[in-house]
Amino acid sequence: MNRIHHRTLLVFLSCLVAACATEPRTEVLTANETAECVVLLHGLNRSWRAMRPMAKALQKGGFTTVNVDYPSQAGSIEDIAPLAVGAGLTECRQTGATRIHFVTHSLGGILLRYQNQQSPIADLGRVVMLGPPNQGSVLIDKTRDWPGFEILHGDAGLQLGTDADSVPSRLGPVDFELGVIAGTGTINVLASAMISDRDDGKVSVATTQVEGMDDFLIVGNSHHYMIRSDVVIRNTEFFLRNGSFLASDKALMTK
Repeated sequence: MNRIHHRTLLVFLSCLVAACATEPRTEVLTANETAECVVLLHGLNRSWRAMRPMAKALQKGGFTTVNVDYPSQAGSIEDIAPLAVGAGLTECRQTGATRIHFVTHSLGGILLRYQNQQSPIADLGRVVMLGPPNQGSVLIDKTRDWPGFEILHGDAGLQLGTDADSVPSRLGPVDFELGVIAGTGTINVLASAMISDRDDGKVSVATTQVEGMDDFLIVGNSHHYMIRSDVVIRNTEFFLRNGSFLASDKALMTK
């Protein structure tokens, strides 16, 4: 099979995994009488459904939310970021919001960092990143050559390593209000065996952190399930309102 046909097959199979989506879709949950909106960006190989419990909780708390469903396997970070971030910003601005916050999971945080570096977001408010590979992922380094990796994770997944050419390695310090939540409750023994530090099954606690962040919280949840955790949800809402996590949870969970 020549290179062109091989690439065509990869794109076709990736399209099947991603339900052949090429443009982001959004679910908007409107809260009355608010000028603040929250964009939610899911992680690699996930969908808007993963972020829906968070979106509904934030709407109940008084925020209008825009839950973006973007095809994480359908291109590079450079391709996906302007589409996913742009879709969220457009929907929020159409609600009349004057301050736009972000809640991101995993890859979603890198998309936001990349896009904000390329085109600074003037109305950007506070950001909470859940399990972000801000320093890249050792797991990507160790599995990127495994058969089927590109089919399952796409070009964006290949860009999340720790090498100097990875996208996280090329991004500078953050220049917006940021709270990072890292997990330690891994349920993936094989993946965790490849990561030397405390981890959530995908990224280590240490590599979630980034220069310029304002607060940091460790929770006992895995990478995939932290986004549904009551502790994570209440701390996310608290940070969006106050710029810090709950001191009571930090005292319990960071030990």
